[in-house]
Amino acid sequence: MDVVVVVVSSSSVALLFILLLSLLFFATSRKQGSPSGRDGRRLPPSPPGLPLLGHLPLLGPLPHRKLRSMAESYGPVMLLHLGRVPTVVASSAAAAQEVMKTRDLAFASRPRVRMAERLLGGRDVGFVPYGEHWRQARRVCVLHLLSQRRVHAFRHGREQEAAAMVGRVRGAGAVVNVSALLISYSNGVICRAAFGDDGTRYRLHDGERLAKLFADLDALLGTVTMGDFVPWLAWVDTLMGLDAKATQTAMEMDAFLERVIADHRHRRRGDHREGGEDQRDFVDVLLDVNEAEEEAGGVLFDSVAIKGILLDMFAAATDATYTTLVWAMAELINHPHEMRRVQAEIRAAVGDDDHVTEDHLGELRYLRCVIKETFRLHTPLPLLLPRETTEDTEVMGYHVPARSRVVVNAWAIARDPVTWDRAEEFVPERFADDKLSADYLLGQQDFRFAPFGAGRRGCPAVGFAVPTMELALATLLYHFDWELPPGPSGGMPEQLEMDEVNGLTVPLKATLQLVAKPWCHAP
Repeated sequence: MDVVVVVVSSSSVALLFILLLSLLFFATSRKQGSPSGRDGRRLPPSPPGLPLLGHLPLLGPLPHRKLRSMAESYGPVMLLHLGRVPTVVASSAAAAQEVMKTRDLAFASRPRVRMAERLLGGRDVGFVPYGEHWRQARRVCVLHLLSQRRVHAFRHGREQEAAAMVGRVRGAGAVVNVSALLISYSNGVICRAAFGDDGTRYRLHDGERLAKLFADLDALLGTVTMGDFVPWLAWVDTLMGLDAKATQTAMEMDAFLERVIADHRHRRRGDHREGGEDQRDFVDVLLDVNEAEEEAGGVLFDSVAIKGILLDMFAAATDATYTTLVWAMAELINHPHEMRRVQAEIRAAVGDDDHVTEDHLGELRYLRCVIKETFRLHTPLPLLLPRETTEDTEVMGYHVPARSRVVVNAWAIARDPVTWDRAEEFVPERFADDKLSADYLLGQQDFRFAPFGAGRRGCPAVGFAVPTMELALATLLYHFDWELPPGPSGGMPEQLEMDEVNGLTVPLKATLQLVAKPWCHAP
């Protein structure tokens, strides 16, 4: 009899629990958004979801692809419930234009993301909510770190890193790990810009540890945590080891940056800066701003803000740059005609010179077409960074309440067959007649192509990233002819597999291994 009582009680509790979950789910759905809100205004269409978790389990391992499939059924503007977070997804150029231009101010904030706040201190520029700190931080970045004059001042460092990359290829043996090569190049460029001459010293002494730290930073920033969407399931993040890894990465990164800042402060006290204003690195510039604020009576850019902005720069300049370059090389390997065409252009432009310099880049129109087509097919951040509405607004006639999360699926928009001919194919020639072929910021006018976002929260580092990418790709294609290595059976594979892996960016899943054959310039 006792046993029977226990069984009946357990069944009753289970049934009661299921009933409560169902009631909670329907109550949550009514509260967050059904076809019409409580005030009667029309909300975007919403697919069926699951109790408590909503649409989170439906996103799969590659959310940008799943969201495109869902948009084909529910339209270019959808309302999803990611746990307790109402999220509007824009999947057409017209919807993106409303979010990033027409009603840009209403969509200008960012949601608070636990992982970003833990790693970046909540005082950076990319992930912080809209407000005075963001305005001042962006102003400093645009005027003092990423202006055309400052980008040009870093030219020598980029060219040195490109030359070093050629040397690593020549010493790599039969097969080159192109993924590792381009990570090292991208990291070297941003290290020189951020830390100046000290950047080389830090890389020599801490190279492997720094590479792992920056890789962990990128991976963690791209990780969706349960605590962000379902707070009562935050323990899952702890169980999976995410919290411990984030704490360890943040501590190690903080210790490294503290040492960098201390070294710079020590050097500045000794007045050992050489080369004038244009030779200042990012840390010098941020310390100048910090000291100017202190003299004015306020401390806007303290050490936490300096470290947050530097980490933003590293995350954007390393991960997005090398990811795009790897995709470009992979597409060219699979399209040998386009590979030969861009190599012919580069080699003709370089002429009797022995190497590519940034003076040659202005002549390389087809190279720009290749990079822009790579951006289109493999948008560095497929979903950009999420936005959050600061007020009640609307998109394409649908009501979007204040504090809703908003995601722009730039990847799906760039592959929309309605607006792009041969949308799934690699066709650099589509940009050949573009009057703005030198401009990668077409998202300011043409929202079919917005790899860097647009509006107030568009990426301010385009001018820094573009010459870094163009120089690297031109250098590799000038000095070497590239092909796939033999397969396991000894035969030549016909195509490179182009599978993706999800993260803050979406890189090629496999390590890119290629054979490099030195090209000799005929006198």
